Amino acid sequence: MSDLSALLAFAHRLADAAAEQTLPLFRAALEIDNKLGADGFDPVTHADRNAEAAIRDLILAEFPDHGILGEEFGEKPSSGSGDDFCWVIDPVDGTRSFIAGMPIWGTLIALSQNDRPVLGVMDQPYVGERFCAARAGPALHVRAGKSTPITTRACPTLEHATIATTAPELLISPGAAALWADISARARLVRYGGDCYNYVLLAAGFVDIVIEEGLNPYDIQALIPIIEQAGGVVSDWQGGPAHAGGQIVACGDPRLHEAILTLFP
Repeated sequence: MSDLSALLAFAHRLADAAAEQTLPLFRAALEIDNKLGADGFDPVTHADRNAEAAIRDLILAEFPDHGILGEEFGEKPSSGSGDDFCWVIDPVDGTRSFIAGMPIWGTLIALSQNDRPVLGVMDQPYVGERFCAARAGPALHVRAGKSTPITTRACPTLEHATIATTAPELLISPGAAALWADISARARLVRYGGDCYNYVLLAAGFVDIVIEEGLNPYDIQALIPIIEQAGGVVSDWQGGPAHAGGQIVACGDPRLHEAILTLFP
């Protein structure tokens, strides 16, 4: 089964299954584990684990030959007959927002083929909206059963841009803090927080630039098809592919992306 429309429909089923696990636990008393222990704070909850387990169970039942890469339970390689497909999952992107009761987290589901994402879904079940796209198809916003195409907006210059990052203190590589200070001082509007929401709002034409680093593949792969099919560009800071994570810049206007790349060290 390699029809992307059918695989995207299956991705929607995965998002529905995840929502059944996350929604009852959102804004509820939660046991929070810290994956970093004394070295920092990287929270994980039953919502993260239960949602990923539900997604994995469906994939294993429907596509046992496909690979799976998830934040909570690691990697299951694809078999030789799996068409080199791998589902890349972040069950709750924005766990800090989740445990703080802020509805700016999302479930991220990507399908990659030969290590490149070919479809992506970002679902926010509490708000009741979903963003999705598959290669060669439109980027869509889905709410209350209605699917609406979305596109990025024209914004060729930084001085007119709305720029976002989840947290500037996460920009820790040499020169990154100074780079952010320069870019954010020149932008028209700067917003913090948001996690995966920043990227889908860029695809929908409300944000113009997202800059982050330290991302994992499951943090970004689902968002790449949504941004690209909406007309935007997402890359690493050197202009290369973004699917492996790391240092990421996304722009709604390709002209702005070209200009921003000249500012990175």
